[in-house]
Amino acid sequence: MPTSTTSTSPPATNAGESRPPAPWPTALATALICLLVAVVAATVAVGGTSGDPGRLPYWYAAGWLLFAAGVAVLRHVPRRTAVRLVAAGSLALALCGLAAAPRTSTDMYRYAWDGSVQAAGISPYAYAPDAPQLAAHRETWLFRPEPPGGCVHWKERLTTGDACTVINRPAVHTIYPPVAEGWFLAVHALSPPGARHKPLQVGGALLAVATTGALLLALRRRGAEPWRAALWGWCPVVPVAAVNDAHVDTLGVLLTVLAFGAAGGLRGRGALLGAAIAVKLLPGLALPGALSRRTPREAVRIVGTAVVAVALAYLPYVLASGSGVLGYLPGYLHEEGYEPGSVRRFALLLLVLPDKAAGPVAAALIIATAAYMVRRGDPRRPWSGALVTTGTALLLTSPSYYWYALLVVALVALDGRWEWLGVPLAGLALYTGNEMGAHGTTLQAAAYGAAAAGVICGAWLRRRAR
Repeated sequence: MPTSTTSTSPPATNAGESRPPAPWPTALATALICLLVAVVAATVAVGGTSGDPGRLPYWYAAGWLLFAAGVAVLRHVPRRTAVRLVAAGSLALALCGLAAAPRTSTDMYRYAWDGSVQAAGISPYAYAPDAPQLAAHRETWLFRPEPPGGCVHWKERLTTGDACTVINRPAVHTIYPPVAEGWFLAVHALSPPGARHKPLQVGGALLAVATTGALLLALRRRGAEPWRAALWGWCPVVPVAAVNDAHVDTLGVLLTVLAFGAAGGLRGRGALLGAAIAVKLLPGLALPGALSRRTPREAVRIVGTAVVAVALAYLPYVLASGSGVLGYLPGYLHEEGYEPGSVRRFALLLLVLPDKAAGPVAAALIIATAAYMVRRGDPRRPWSGALVTTGTALLLTSPSYYWYALLVVALVALDGRWEWLGVPLAGLALYTGNEMGAHGTTLQAAAYGAAAAGVICGAWLRRRAR
């Protein structure tokens, strides 16, 4: 008769039984986002301004390193916990942007002026800020008499009426499309008296966090990993550009994300993209992705609805100002170097092409990229074609205004191809370098050349992995 024995070894684990996730990724990701919040808060509070930019590169570098490490660890965090961390980190970083007045841009002051003028019943396209017709509407925090030493603060410009103003380009009409102007008016209408710049920053924070929420929702609907939303929500460029400097580009980004992630039909997608284009023209580069392999009838639905949305947004302003709704756009394009004779754009093409040829070649390449995305893009992933077209356009035009690439950051979060984050990083490096006196095409070509190389390497590695 066999003798029974009692085993002291642990019970065997079934092959299909899942093990509880290790706690260290969550703890490490939490620590990294806390460090990132501290660094971004310090960047906004003491990290330098456009008048004192020498410290900015060090703060920016620390923030981007922590961002990269945080996202890398977040990939190993359980889904529900990752959603909470992404949302909490996005909110905390947005709040960091409220810690100080605008640090590196004065665009917000034009927003505040346009909102104030509209509240007085005047079209923002009718007059330039320093026009004598608007003298009665000048608030003291935006305008002040020229002191004996002149306008010496980095934020101030001299007007034609011998006053100092924090509004940039005070002698020209506004450049912003109508949905942006509607946003400025709404923020002004909801602002308490004497609030100055803070309501626009709060509005930027709400837009930034709402974009994170829209990304989380879009990723959940697709069954994609929620950590991708951190590519926007934790990106250090967002609290600086979208919140502290309150660039209205963020409104266009949110509308574009909703178009790709929440719109229920083609007409809804077209309407949201049209509204985004009526905030800033740049979201128009997302249209080729939306049109990827669509039938002519589907394409007409998307484009037609987008055109109607833009037209309806412009209509009240056209009735008030006529052709003046173009504002300073033609002059802005000339000023910012998109015409022959400039060395401030098309830096990569200028390495191999004569000056006069760079602009036409850039336009041809952008059109060719858009056409390829329309013909060969994936209709199930329209944001992918939008990312390639928008990112390519920015690489070719190589702007120094890094907030133009906020749209790229959000599209990266939708698509997951993190290598395109080199585009906003290149713009940030160039903008900071220009503020520090590093003018010319050398820094421009180096920054955008590195970004282009990163995109190419990332594409090659992905193809090899497949």
